[in-house]
Amino acid sequence: MNLEARKIEFVQEFLKLQSEEIISGLEELLKKRKVEMMESNIKPMTMEQYNSEIDQAMSDSKEGRMMKATDLQSKIQKWS
Repeated sequence: MNLEARKIEFVQEFLKLQSEEIISGLEELLKKRKVEMMESNIKPMTMEQYNSEIDQAMSDSKEGRMMKATDLQSKIQKWS
């Protein structure tokens, strides 16, 4: 069975559930696994990458390629 078929079958079974306890357990399991997968993909930055990021930030600041936090918040509020 391919992944798409498995997902469809899972959703169909999930929609049949009547137990709040089972649904809560599945939600918690999903959240936990997503965090675990995300954390396993995080790799530390090298000092070279770190210094490059700092240099880029300093350059952006000097060249005026920055946005104030308040301006960013206003822009984000307009998204919804």
